[in-house]
Amino acid sequence: MQLVYLMASASIHLQLPNQMLGGTSSLSHSWKELLHTSKSSNNRKANAPAVSCNLKSKVSDMSRKAPKGLFPPEPEKYEGPKLKVAIIGSGLAGLSTAVELLDQGHEVDIYESRAFIGGKVGSFVDKRGNHIEMGLHVFFGCYNNLFRLMKKVGADENLLVKQHTHTFINKGGQIGGIVLISTRFIEQIQGVNTRIMIKYELDFRFLTGAPLHGIKAFLTTNQLLNFDKVANAVALATSPVVRALIDPDGAMRDIRNLDNVSFSEWFMSHGGTRKSIQRMWDPVAYALGFINCDNISARCMLTIFALFATKTEASLLRMLKGSPDLYLSGPIKRYITEKGGRFHLRWGCRKILYSKNSAGETYVSGLHLSKATQKQIVKADAYVAACDVPGIKRLVPSEWKKWEFFDNIYKLVGVPVVTVQLRFNGWVTELRDLEHSRQLNQAAGLDNLLYTPDADFSCFADLAITSPEDYYRSDQGSLLQVVLTPGDPYMPLPNEEIVDKVHKQVLSLFPSAQGLEMTWSSVVKIGQSLYREAPGMDLFRPDQKTPVQNFFLAGSYTKQDYIDSMEGATLSGRQASAYICESGTMLAELTRMLEFDDALMQVKSAESADELTVV
Repeated sequence: MQLVYLMASASIHLQLPNQMLGGTSSLSHSWKELLHTSKSSNNRKANAPAVSCNLKSKVSDMSRKAPKGLFPPEPEKYEGPKLKVAIIGSGLAGLSTAVELLDQGHEVDIYESRAFIGGKVGSFVDKRGNHIEMGLHVFFGCYNNLFRLMKKVGADENLLVKQHTHTFINKGGQIGGIVLISTRFIEQIQGVNTRIMIKYELDFRFLTGAPLHGIKAFLTTNQLLNFDKVANAVALATSPVVRALIDPDGAMRDIRNLDNVSFSEWFMSHGGTRKSIQRMWDPVAYALGFINCDNISARCMLTIFALFATKTEASLLRMLKGSPDLYLSGPIKRYITEKGGRFHLRWGCRKILYSKNSAGETYVSGLHLSKATQKQIVKADAYVAACDVPGIKRLVPSEWKKWEFFDNIYKLVGVPVVTVQLRFNGWVTELRDLEHSRQLNQAAGLDNLLYTPDADFSCFADLAITSPEDYYRSDQGSLLQVVLTPGDPYMPLPNEEIVDKVHKQVLSLFPSAQGLEMTWSSVVKIGQSLYREAPGMDLFRPDQKTPVQNFFLAGSYTKQDYIDSMEGATLSGRQASAYICESGTMLAELTRMLEFDDALMQVKSAESADELTVV
């Protein structure tokens, strides 16, 4: 029996009987189009050219009508002395810092303890040729600092634009619910068995842009009941998001002042409902910060809401063509090496060496590095620790905790995250055609980031569809990548048990995948990933400039106006570079002074040796 599927928003679904009971001749043009194209609209041949965007369009302009701190102006050309800079860590923050410093004419060395670069956005290939990622990476349309970096290194063609929707998958294959309608009604439509699929999503596609496209998305979503929609509208209408439309910087100040309360506390005190949190905002909070609305700061969620409300493309999602190693960190690495930068892989920093000058000021005198049995001490004019929260805690000398600046870092805690990949011999997210989900000639399913309130993973995607260059295989099907948040309950479990639990939850979301064989899996555990952006924690985030003259920080956890994310990491690198360039003359003078002191010490040591020889 032939199956034809209609995909409808809530408003169209309500009008459907009146439009269609008169027979196929009364179908609107848009509905005829949906009927005609529904079987192929989301199915793209893997060997067909992917729809990409060169970042010249569909990107939010964060240089105007946006908080100034989110996208700094281009730096002035550096005119000071050339500096030698040592960077610890090759995540996005370290790479961003390196690119900025090299563009200003400095000499840069990057030391990475792993065998690959990229940090939390890194990836590697296992013995079977599978690309293993550290996490699921999605690019919002307001990631201007990251897009600027990608343009600079020639990676601006490496992103695939998705439909301007945020789709929720509910238990039982409800993307929304798949609703079977009566045979009589079906025959009046087209004479064949038909399903209407109601999408539970935020659909931002609209004739006009922000803020009307967001209002339309929230009013037409099926993920919430009408009462909850009204409550949402009341809460957001009384939030700093409204001020952001006319005064972005003032709104950002108001949002920062809400860091001391959780999003749930703020939202419900402004009329929001618990049902809205459970069915919509918790999955979003988990996707952003890996913690739920009861535990995430209102600042984090409202920062994103303000951008979505004021910038049309801010909520538009992109994903890489393939693995980060080839399409993100790879191009950045090439750019750095072509500019004269050097990577030192498997060289971990074991200790920061420091001393004090005659004025009692602390400075770094070198880095103690090791690689297997090899050891070396590296000296530079400036040192940048581009680490995550657990990394910087291990690195900072305990004596430096006397400064409140460094002591505050120990109040930050990372969130455990578990990323799981599952490969199948068919297409898990293909909900319209059971037979089509079993064939391997053509990719089939949902080409976007997906949210769910009904599983331990808040967001996931089929990488074989969203990022086909490295993840689609002609003889295999879906490659689901899910992010388990919170990851705490899963951290002590063996990988086999984790995979089994995730597999069962996938089948509860997609019953049509029953019968598909899982052919491969991988599990990546990160004990502390993003820092836990709980209420009151923003106060403890350190600036990139530290009390130690020649020591700087970079990392998404450091002080910057965005949340802990890829964009935040990139922005922190720009800010670290700016501080180093501002201090260029002082840093060069400090190095000369230290070299003079070292030479003087050597002379004194030689004189002492001569005296002992005479004796």
